[in-house]
Amino acid sequence: MKILVLNCGSSSLKYQLIDMENEHVLTKGLCERIGIDGSVLTHKVPGKDNYVVETPMPDHSVAVQLVLDALTDKDHGVIASVDEINAIGHRVLHGGTKFTKSIVVNEDVKAAIRECFDLGPLHNPANLMGIEACEKVCPGKPNVAVFDTTFGMGMDEKSYLYAIPHEYFEKYGVRRYGFHGTSHGFVSKEAIKFGNLPADAKVIVCHIGNGASVSASIGGKCVDTSMGLTPLEGLIMGTRSGDLDPAVIQYICNKENKSVDEVLNMLNKKSGLLGMSGGLSSDCRDITKAAEEGHHLAKVTLDAYTYRIAKYVGAYAAAMNGVDAIAFTAGVGENDIEIREELCEKYWGYLGVKVDKEANHTRGENKVISTADSKVKVMVIPTNEELAIARDTLALI
Repeated sequence: MKILVLNCGSSSLKYQLIDMENEHVLTKGLCERIGIDGSVLTHKVPGKDNYVVETPMPDHSVAVQLVLDALTDKDHGVIASVDEINAIGHRVLHGGTKFTKSIVVNEDVKAAIRECFDLGPLHNPANLMGIEACEKVCPGKPNVAVFDTTFGMGMDEKSYLYAIPHEYFEKYGVRRYGFHGTSHGFVSKEAIKFGNLPADAKVIVCHIGNGASVSASIGGKCVDTSMGLTPLEGLIMGTRSGDLDPAVIQYICNKENKSVDEVLNMLNKKSGLLGMSGGLSSDCRDITKAAEEGHHLAKVTLDAYTYRIAKYVGAYAAAMNGVDAIAFTAGVGENDIEIREELCEKYWGYLGVKVDKEANHTRGENKVISTADSKVKVMVIPTNEELAIARDTLALI
């Protein structure tokens, strides 16, 4: 059983072909600059040189066809025919209130994805383009939509409703949805399995990368998650502000004679590590290096970054009345040894967390990094959203 997993952006298409018999990635690749001059496909097969195709890709249908051509290429491919692909799983950002789980795509599902365009204006249109491209190029193949918001749909009303007039939820679906959901769902379950924890374990996942979020779950079911109606809420991120007083928007609008859209663009693309450091960088590695060299704003920014993560973990431990495990994942979470150690030692000692410094000296692999006598098991669990999408796709077909 082979599943093709697609993650479509407005001008890009990432893909993996996974053999679900052993969950082995046969190949992966990326189409870049779709609809733009200089389109290129980079196709990667383990043990072989990359196969690069530079050719115009006016739309996603052409890109999907090029992916299929690469998969079946006699020299660089991994399958003899497209017939070997059993189904296609698609990452879709926003399912609104309509979807609480992954679903096989039909016309009603596509209409609902389209209705969520205003909730996910940068991603949902591209995700739908990918689905429709596959329907065109691979007629008859089942397509499955796996929503980034599905994990957060497990929250109770007390967690997801905002304290605003209820009519806005009823009319427009204004609520907290949470994002990085495919990653949080995968890592929370993997943490229980890898950590040999009870099936109903209380797990906090710190998905820390350029985009960052924290989730709390019991037995893999979401209790709370830090992102909200959009990915802007929650932690300090690479260029996103995270939590702030909503009146800040009005205040800056009035002072700078800017529109709400302009200020929101600033909060999404010019804030976070980048803005707080005075424009130094949106990359945590650059901020860390500058802080070590004595750059004051970099030091303050790094302190605020870890402090916000620590606060959310503390809040979620309280919300669940305890925590069995904390899992680090994503670019920073999987690779930044110093930030993991600081969080464990500086902030979470009250939880009974004890970090094993030798074990913590790891990057990008499943690893328990707490000591044997730590009251909370702390782990590094690399995320694998593509595998999570493939698993959901397989289950539905």
